[in-house]
Amino acid sequence: MANQNEKGIKRILNACVFSYYGYKATWQHEEAFRQEVLLFLVSTPLALWLGETVIEKLLLIGSIILVLLVELLNSAVEAVVDRVGLEHHELSGRAKDIGSAAVNLSLVWAAITWFSILYLGK
Repeated sequence: MANQNEKGIKRILNACVFSYYGYKATWQHEEAFRQEVLLFLVSTPLALWLGETVIEKLLLIGSIILVLLVELLNSAVEAVVDRVGLEHHELSGRAKDIGSAAVNLSLVWAAITWFSILYLGK
């Protein structure tokens, strides 16, 4: 845990280390995140090739980054819910379902973005 009084470069470096641990934990424990990273690795070169303008390329890549961001947040919610208790509780299930819905919405938005730019924009 970081010292609350750390400032400047030390605080930034600590934040980078904690972020690394977050990526590592999500990679190890969340298959969906690994699949979405693979999607990112495949789609980024495609976006750079298929996007005609810088804005199109950024939107194509950014829509997949949005999926990764939402998956990281969903994984954090799931970890907290599981930490609180593994027994079935309506609110725990609701929290996980809402997180899943957020990931689903980000995937739908990515698909709409790709379809719009690659097929409707031509």
